This record gives sequence, C-alpha cells and structure tokens, in this order.
Amino acid sequence: MFDSREKIALFIDGANLYSTAKAIGFDIDYKMLLKEFQGKGYLLRAYYYTAIIEDQEYSSIRPLIDWLDYNGYKVITKPVKEFVDASGRRKVKGNMDIELAVDAMQIVDHVDHIVLFSGDGDFRSLVEALQRKGRKVSVVSTLQTQPPMIADDLRRQADHFIDLATLAAKVGRDPADRPSRPSERERDIDEDEDY
Repeated sequence: MFDSREKIALFIDGANLYSTAKAIGFDIDYKMLLKEFQGKGYLLRAYYYTAIIEDQEYSSIRPLIDWLDYNGYKVITKPVKEFVDASGRRKVKGNMDIELAVDAMQIVDHVDHIVLFSGDGDFRSLVEALQRKGRKVSVVSTLQTQPPMIADDLRRQADHFIDLATLAAKVGRDPADRPSRPSERERDIDEDEDY
C-alpha cells in the first residue's frame, strides 16, 4: 500500500479524527502518528484542520494546536460560527472541508500519496479529483462503530482504506493516561457530518 520512495502528505480533519478515535476507545498520540507515517515514505507535510471558539478565555483545544504547530504539523484553524437552533439552544459550527480540499489540490503536484484522516462523505469528490491527477489516496477512519464512521462512497472511492483501529497500537494511548492538563477536546464543534 505504501512505497518507501513515495512523497506523502497527511490531511487530518481534526474533529473527525478525534470523534473516531474516541468512538473506538483511544486517544491519538500525534507524535507517534507522525513517526508512523514518516516510516512509510518521505512525509512532505502533515496538515491538521480544526475550528476553534475564539471568544472563550481558554479553549481546551489550544494546547494541542500549539503542540502540533511546534512539532511538525501545519495547523489550519478558523473561528467557529455560533447560532441558536430552533429549540433555542446555542450551537457552534465549524467546518474545515473547503480549506482542506483547497490545500490538497495545491500540493497534489508535489506528492505521490495523500492520506486523508476523515470519514466524511463530502470528501469523495476531492479523492476522485486527486486520483484524476494520478495520485494514490488512502483514507483513515473506522468500520468498528455502529454505524461506521466512514461514509461508504468515500471508502469505495479511496485507493486504500485504513481502519484506525488497526493503528491503535502504534498511534494510540489509553484515555486514562491523559495528562492532568485539559484534554484535546473538539466534541463541541458540529461539522454536520454525513456518514
């Protein structure tokens, strides 16, 4: 599936990866994730996308974003949009699909293999466009949940599907081993996922 001569780029939909790992019972160790894919070829870039709530005095995702930014990841953020739903509840929405797709299309001529960490079916047409440019695309998500976290049409479109559960021993850590500082939480952001 991977060739050691390949130039690889990782595209991580932060909220989606967080939800997927949580659903199958582990936290991502981002240092080990980088190391895992550096061992599979020449890792050119690792992009991490997340929306953040800016008006809060402290955001629980901020320590993770700062760590990633200093440790080999290109972090792309944007502020979430707040709204009140029909029942009067305050909701936040932060979708990074367009930013991820634009960056993937910009780097496509410089890589051989793109690894997308998301199960969002909205990325199917992006995967198809990258393949038309002659690139191999692997998608990382899971089938271990009910319903599966990956959209069926995205899984069918990808050249390779990697179940995140198979990477758990290499890139995971037990949630009980979290440091005492606030954890990496993205659960408050609604991305209108289509599974």
